[in-house]
Amino acid sequence: MRTSKAKAIPAEAESKAGARTGTRSRVPAPPASRIIGIDPGLASVGWGVIEYSGGRLRHLDHGCVTTSKDEAIQDRLLAIHGAIAELVALWKPRAAAMESLYFWKNVTSALPVAEAKGVIHLVFAQAGISLMEFSPTAIKQAVSGSARAEKDQVQEMVRLILGLKAIPKPDHAADALAAAICRANHSGPLSGAPL
Repeated sequence: MRTSKAKAIPAEAESKAGARTGTRSRVPAPPASRIIGIDPGLASVGWGVIEYSGGRLRHLDHGCVTTSKDEAIQDRLLAIHGAIAELVALWKPRAAAMESLYFWKNVTSALPVAEAKGVIHLVFAQAGISLMEFSPTAIKQAVSGSARAEKDQVQEMVRLILGLKAIPKPDHAADALAAAICRANHSGPLSGAPL
C-alpha cells in the first residue's frame, strides 16, 4: 500500500489559497467506475471487467466460466452463481451489463441460457449492483457504430477501444467486454447519466 506525504488542507485554508491565486489549477477527477460485462450461457459464461476514469475506458480482466454438459443442471447453475459471486467480490463493480436473449428458433437451447441468466441476475441483486441488459444489436451499435456489424468487427473495436494488443479470447469474453462498453456508453460517465 502506498502512503502519501501530501497533507490535507482544511476547507477554509483551501478557499483562502484559491482566493489568492484566483482559480484552482485543476478539478479532481471523479473516482473510477468499474463495470462488469456478462455474455450469458450454460456451458460458457463470458465476463469482462473495465474501468472508466478520466474520460477513458481501461481493460482490467476478462475470462470465461465453463461448466460440463456431464454435470447436473443444478450443479452447473450453482457453479455459475459461485464464480460470478467471486468475480463481484474481487472486482467490486459499480454496474453490470449482460447481453439479452434474442429470438431463438430452438427453445430447447434457449431455456438453459435463460436459467443461467436468472442465476446471474440473482448474484447482482444479492450484491446490490445494477444490472442492465442490452440486445445484441444495441451492443454492436454502441461498440462499432453499426447495429449490423459482424462479430469480428465488434471484437476488433473492443480491442481498439480498450487499447489491447490482441482481440480478447475466448469469444465469449470479448462479447462480455462489448456489453460492458455498451453499459458505459448508455449510462454512466460517457453519457452523463449515473451508473
